Amino acid sequence: MNEMSVNKAPIFIRLTRISRLAVWLVKTCRNLSRLNGCNEMQRNEALLHLGRSALTALDIRIESSGLKEGLVESGVLVVSNHVSWLDIFAMSAVYPSSFIAKKEISSWPVFGKMGRNAGTIFINRNSRKDVEPINQAITAALKNGQNVSFFPEAKTSSGETVLPFKAALFQSAIDASAPVQAVALRYYDCSGRRTAEPSYAGKANLFATLWRIVSLNELTVKMDFAPLIHTLENNGLDRYELKDLAENFVQQKVLEDSPAVENGNNRLGVNI
Repeated sequence: MNEMSVNKAPIFIRLTRISRLAVWLVKTCRNLSRLNGCNEMQRNEALLHLGRSALTALDIRIESSGLKEGLVESGVLVVSNHVSWLDIFAMSAVYPSSFIAKKEISSWPVFGKMGRNAGTIFINRNSRKDVEPINQAITAALKNGQNVSFFPEAKTSSGETVLPFKAALFQSAIDASAPVQAVALRYYDCSGRRTAEPSYAGKANLFATLWRIVSLNELTVKMDFAPLIHTLENNGLDRYELKDLAENFVQQKVLEDSPAVENGNNRLGVNI
């Protein structure tokens, strides 16, 4: 049996995973519809369950380091590199928060409604006029004790490298005197090697990516959490310096065992 066949799941397992995900979608849509008027603790519990149950349906394991279980703070701006739509579920399973996403996702079937009910803030990435009101919305959420996550690359990549971070939305952490939590995401196959199969970059679409994911024999997402960057203790930092601190941590972790380092390869991403 060759390595390729070992890394691929049998057809019945792929179909089973898709069936479980369909059931998960129905249950999640119903559960999220009940979130209106709930408090932050109830919302976080719902988001934790959402992320963990999605990964369970797809047989995806999660490993995290640098974060003590049960010590997730509130009112934190969470930033991460962006590889796949799976990133959102992985983040929610460990560090529940509302997300910043491109406006187009709000019209996606099922996922758009789920995002709205989960408190997602949709933005127009093609308009600079949106930056200030979005920063104000994030700042208000952080001051109210809500965690907010976004992907400062503004694109998905293969996951083998990190695209340059955008600094604009880091301003909200400064305005809210909120800490910043940097997270590095990496995906591994059953042999323990980095894999780009979950990536949403290039010409990939939602369904093609889903099929690649369920076709893997095993998939593990590893999440490395940096020490919190406290803006109050570093009140001289501007948004560019804050961005650099987060980006340097994520880049270091992502490149540790990246095939791109060995191959001298740097694949570009796609807006999401």
